[in-house]
Amino acid sequence: MFKKEISTWAFLLFASLLGSATTVALSGCTPPPIPEANTSTALDDDPVDSNVTATNSNVTTAGGPSAAVDLPMALVPPKTMSTKAAVALVSTTSADTTETSAPEDVQSAGGDWPQWGGTRMRNNAPGVTGLPEEWNIGKFDRRSGEWDNSKAANIRWYANLGSQTYGNPVVSGGHVYVGTNNGAGHIKRYPSEVDLGCLLAFDEKNGEFLWQHSSEKLITGRVHDWPLQGICCAPLVEGNRLWFVTSRGEVRCLDTEGFYDGEDDGPVKDEAANVAEIMNAGPAAAAHAATLASLAEGKLSDAAKAKLAEAGEPLEGDAKVETVTADKVWKATGNFGGVDRTITMKQIGPKIMFIKSLGVDDKRDADVVWVFDMMGPTMGVSQHNMCACSVTSYGDLLFVNTSNGLDESHINLPAPDAPSFICMDKNTGEVIWTDSSPGRNILHGQWSSPAVAELGGVAQALFAGGDGILYSFAADRGKDGKPELLWKFDCNPKTTVWKLGGEGTRNNLIATPVAYDGRVYIAVGQDPEHGEGEGHLWCIDPTKRGDVSPTLAMKLEDGKRVPIEHRRVQAVEPEDGEVEVDNPNSAVVWHYSMFDSNGDDEIDFEEEMHRSIGTCAIKDDVLYVADFSGLVHCLDAKGTKDGKPIVHFTYDMLAQSWGSALITDGRVFIGDEDGDVAIFEFGPEHNEPMDEINMGSSVYSTPVAANKTIFVSTKDKLFAIGETD
Repeated sequence: MFKKEISTWAFLLFASLLGSATTVALSGCTPPPIPEANTSTALDDDPVDSNVTATNSNVTTAGGPSAAVDLPMALVPPKTMSTKAAVALVSTTSADTTETSAPEDVQSAGGDWPQWGGTRMRNNAPGVTGLPEEWNIGKFDRRSGEWDNSKAANIRWYANLGSQTYGNPVVSGGHVYVGTNNGAGHIKRYPSEVDLGCLLAFDEKNGEFLWQHSSEKLITGRVHDWPLQGICCAPLVEGNRLWFVTSRGEVRCLDTEGFYDGEDDGPVKDEAANVAEIMNAGPAAAAHAATLASLAEGKLSDAAKAKLAEAGEPLEGDAKVETVTADKVWKATGNFGGVDRTITMKQIGPKIMFIKSLGVDDKRDADVVWVFDMMGPTMGVSQHNMCACSVTSYGDLLFVNTSNGLDESHINLPAPDAPSFICMDKNTGEVIWTDSSPGRNILHGQWSSPAVAELGGVAQALFAGGDGILYSFAADRGKDGKPELLWKFDCNPKTTVWKLGGEGTRNNLIATPVAYDGRVYIAVGQDPEHGEGEGHLWCIDPTKRGDVSPTLAMKLEDGKRVPIEHRRVQAVEPEDGEVEVDNPNSAVVWHYSMFDSNGDDEIDFEEEMHRSIGTCAIKDDVLYVADFSGLVHCLDAKGTKDGKPIVHFTYDMLAQSWGSALITDGRVFIGDEDGDVAIFEFGPEHNEPMDEINMGSSVYSTPVAANKTIFVSTKDKLFAIGETD
């Protein structure tokens, strides 16, 4: 059954133009020298100023001190080594670019799908077979959440996610990982009303919850960490290690086994974790006073015991309470939640914080290996609303888009010199090189994810910059902390104009570049809140060097054409005598913005490429991409010999699409905001869906397939779809 009406656009992912009530000014500057680490944590015995949050400004993670956090609980930074210590571990060796499996082998095997797009080439077209022809999710009671599976078909399992989910599932080593918010409340110390960014791990066989990494909200608010958006990226998994970026602008490496392996992997060990708090305000004021009085007497109050029990740490028997710093810091040693451990209590401003050290008994929490804080003083990144990069690797090298962007005014760039793209050693967290090419020309935010491919015999790291330019860097260790720029390609015509709120014609790059058969593919788009608009889809030859944009910006001086330095709002202003000229070094293979498919000399809605945040998927030279207006575009990936696109068909899903296509097992799967997954038979001749299955709530992410199973994350649930007995 297909939809008859167009759905309303009712959801916001990125920044509101109204901005935040809190103004945060972060001055851009050259990163300072990396300081020596002080590895004390908030669990140490040093006094704590009652006017500050639980963040210890002396704590240095791999990227420097973490930003302070206030509500709903104050995050205590982990104990870890400094960046200088990390550098010492690897500075005498070159990065190993050996890979355990070639991308082509991962793509064709039909097994695990261990990162966004499956491999560093980012083409979501796995060789999975044996998938069901159809499925039915059954019904869920909207109040109780109870599942009526009497009519469900081919649903192996489902798992509850948060209330908003944008992260794409990743499948590796018997686990399924997905980013979301804390709406499911999987951990008792973080009930569902506490807003967090969450990376969840489930058992691939049965959907059992395994562990959760919890990122508490930044005190700076929505300018950096938009409410309820959660973790919007997909992790990278290799063996027993996982890498991802948090909503706090950190790059984190985790142990995929969590604490189930009986080990606390490091260098981050005994990571401090908030358990509960009692606020000296409102109805809790009496409990706060009683708790302070009891602590002064060497006891835990009934209110403190109740709070700990609510957080999954009930006290069994008695606890020994010691004063560390009078009226400020105490330690209670006893059996909490069935584990002999010490709980530290701190009077911080108007609240008493209860803090524990994570260890092998905390099975539902993630085991952190190392942390790098991109917003710390070492880099000074100021992310716009969120950090949403799905990282990728090439051997030992890890590539990350920092998400550096504008402030809430949508005009000022707080950190113009902060890096936009970085290369790290994935084993240690050492930053190998940084690049700030977009500079002051960042249009809004930077939310794309990098790709890496060997193109023309050269390993290239592809970075979609916030200025609308696609950059290619040599995927190696660079020199003196800087990468080698191979080429750059402006994905916007030079006369296009950037306007606040999406009214202009100049676009961002939010989609991920895809490498296929020696070519690179990418579409332009904007923050979904900016609405619909004109778009462009490019096929690029990555073997050229230098400025390989389609056209160049020029002006006349003394009768000669002189290049114009790139400008943020409009690269060429014709009214000032500036001109856009063809670039003799252009790398355009073909360009698609519109195509008169019916030959009536008019361009209809269905004959245009609109703004897109979707990534191309390609198989056997057939390309699929969905645009934000809800059109599915099917093209020939090669184009014509004279540089024209070959458009096989477009199909209107009658609902906006935020995600990308999945090509597998002879079919194409694309989700939409109405919660439908449209299923096409693969091939240019199949221009209408063979089926359309509703998933119960919006599908903002991209379906993935691995091990004879399709994984679809809706707004609030993760489904494993496969043949069932």
